[in-house]
Amino acid sequence: MAEAFGGQAGIRRIVGRFVDLNIADPRIADIFKNHDMIRLRRTLFEQFCYLLDAGCTYSGRDMKSSHKGLGVTRGNMNALVENLQRAMRESKVPFAAQNRLLAKLAPMDKDVVER
Repeated sequence: MAEAFGGQAGIRRIVGRFVDLNIADPRIADIFKNHDMIRLRRTLFEQFCYLLDAGCTYSGRDMKSSHKGLGVTRGNMNALVENLQRAMRESKVPFAAQNRLLAKLAPMDKDVVER
């Protein structure tokens, strides 16, 4: 599946665009303002790369502890997903491959949304 994302280089590009979209999005920018963006980009890349079987190991924390206290809402999560879809679309990831990644991420929702 990693091929549909352009391998590790493509995944890195998508993650970079995804993070840029999130920090520029007035709906969710506040969630990201006090975060280490270099670390965020690295751990998101590792996570997506791992989930897409592109030869990476994820070194980040689990979703529950890494999002604890952020107060992420359903609306925040929806904005995040829209931004990820946009980043994938802009990188010409086929729709079916986009859906496969979203399906792997969906179970994490319960550990991220707090209210």
